[in-house]
Amino acid sequence: MNWDQIEGNWKQLQGNIKQQWGKLTDDHLDVIAGKRDSLAGKIQEVYGVTKEDAEQQLTDWQKQQKEANDTNRIITEHLKDQAKS
Repeated sequence: MNWDQIEGNWKQLQGNIKQQWGKLTDDHLDVIAGKRDSLAGKIQEVYGVTKEDAEQQLTDWQKQQKEANDTNRIITEHLKDQAKS
């Protein structure tokens, strides 16, 4: 999942973000509004990590979202194929 997709689905992904970074509040996420730089900055501020650490956390989280999205797509395709049979 690229960042444009994340930004476009920001409201739907906020639960996943709060699961990963539990100290971030709804107010934080509303202000961030899907902007990667803003999220990285808020992770730095709230968790006291370096910019590099925040960026790596975001990269890892983004990769997890892509993998989950790919898995969901495969399952959906499989279920559609089964329904046709």
